[in-house]
Amino acid sequence: MEQRISTIFEQYINEQLEQVIISNSADPDQISKVKIRPVILKQTIKYQATSYCGQKVLHDNFDKEGLLLKLPEWFEGLFKQIEIRSAYGQVNVMISKKGKVTIKEKKAKLEKKDDTSDASWQPLQPIKVQEHNRKKRYIIEEGTPVPFLVDLGIMSIEGKIVHAKYDKFKQINRFLEFIEDILPSFEKKEKVSIIDFGCGKSYLTFAMYYYLRELKGYNVSITGLDLKKDVIQTCNELKDRYGYEDMRFLQGDIASYEGTDHVDMVVTLHACDTATDYAMAKAYRWGAKVILSVPCCQHEFNKTMGNENLNCVLQYGLIKERMAALATDALRANLLECLGYKVSVMEFIDMEHTPKNILVRAVRKPKTLSSKEQAKMVTEYKKCIEYLNVNPTMYQLLKDELD
Repeated sequence: MEQRISTIFEQYINEQLEQVIISNSADPDQISKVKIRPVILKQTIKYQATSYCGQKVLHDNFDKEGLLLKLPEWFEGLFKQIEIRSAYGQVNVMISKKGKVTIKEKKAKLEKKDDTSDASWQPLQPIKVQEHNRKKRYIIEEGTPVPFLVDLGIMSIEGKIVHAKYDKFKQINRFLEFIEDILPSFEKKEKVSIIDFGCGKSYLTFAMYYYLRELKGYNVSITGLDLKKDVIQTCNELKDRYGYEDMRFLQGDIASYEGTDHVDMVVTLHACDTATDYAMAKAYRWGAKVILSVPCCQHEFNKTMGNENLNCVLQYGLIKERMAALATDALRANLLECLGYKVSVMEFIDMEHTPKNILVRAVRKPKTLSSKEQAKMVTEYKKCIEYLNVNPTMYQLLKDELD
């Protein structure tokens, strides 16, 4: 590596650095660009290198010495351009195909001493280093023990989050943010009934009750439903231990559940395949004001979906599977729109944790759709399912209401 590049970095990599952009890659498919900026990690200045590798963005943190050791990897035949911005000035470095290095440096204005002698080199204004590890606000905060989180192994008895369970802790708080958004749909003085289909170990079911009842003061009753008898028994034991009187867990199947004729909110997280369709159909018929669903394992469309105009895309099994899953969720959301809900399709948690991360949130609109509006939307929906050659379970369940 050219010694002058190393010298430039030694001069400019300090607390006055604003940003470094390393670009003009000889192999963009491997790594197209790197951005470097100073951050504070545990009260120590580090230099965060953000590398752009195709569709991936990777982050690495270095001290100054570690960053200087990284330079040969970048500049021995890979990158040909550097831009450095600092309170001390700006530097541009260009490397030709033959390896010739051209450096253009523009220094910042100097502040002169009172005796008008040559000033030591000082920036006009110091750069404010970003606090990288600032504490994120969580609805359930770390530091205060929460009984159900302790029993479920997410939190220690001192209130610290178990490292291996931190993703689950973030998932719970992310889910509660969605709950927070729909609170205007309910009145505190009213009894709010909630059903959680496919509740499993009930991390989120207990979180809902704790948040709505204990933190926000809502009068809620929650029913969790799951097929596994041992899971249901454990959950009932836990809710009794916590004194959660308006909470119960039942063993049963979503499709056959008939335990109520009215529910205010239906939650269905990772209910497999068409179980989500049954849950959404029941929610509509029960007059649910809110539906929160994270679908899972959408196999139905993959069996029949096809159109000769899409053959060049659907000939690849993996692509067809993913398109079928996305089409399933999109058509579920659209059908709920046809039924008078305002629907949002959002990312539940980061893709790095799970690919099953789409959350469908439906809130019933206060104003009923006119028959003309609904007919137009249903006609467009039918054209779409005909084009894709699919016959959604949710449409079959609600066909009479729509027609």
